Parts: sequence; C-alpha cells; structure tokens
Amino acid sequence: MKREIHPEYVETQVSCTCGASFTTHSTITSGAIRADVCSECHPFYTGKQKILDTGGRVARFEARFGKAAAGSTK
Repeated sequence: MKREIHPEYVETQVSCTCGASFTTHSTITSGAIRADVCSECHPFYTGKQKILDTGGRVARFEARFGKAAAGSTK
C-alpha cells in the first residue's frame, strides 16, 4: 500500500431509526452513521413480512387494460 493516499479508517457508531446501534469501522470522518433500517428492524431479518395486496393490484390492472391484456402472452 502507498503511504498517505488512503483515507483514515476510524471506529464509527451506526444508529438506526428503530433505536438500535452498533459499532463498525468506516472512512467517514464524523464517526456516526444514521441508517433508516438495520438487521433488527428490517422485515427480511425479523421474519415479520408485510403482506401486499396483490389482488387489488391485479384488479386495478385488469380494469385499466382489460382482461385480454392480462391473459395474453408474447
């Protein structure tokens, strides 16, 4: 590695909007990162997935473009 061309690698505190926080290392000089989601609140990691209303979306698509467009394939 060349000397004096790499950014300083410092200990950084990451805090999430859910209130969870952990320590990691980063080149951000402020020493703090704010995250919208983390492994403690993201549905993929918690297993609490939201059920999407896909039936309503299909009905809205069929109403807009007709049932023939929904069933046709190329």
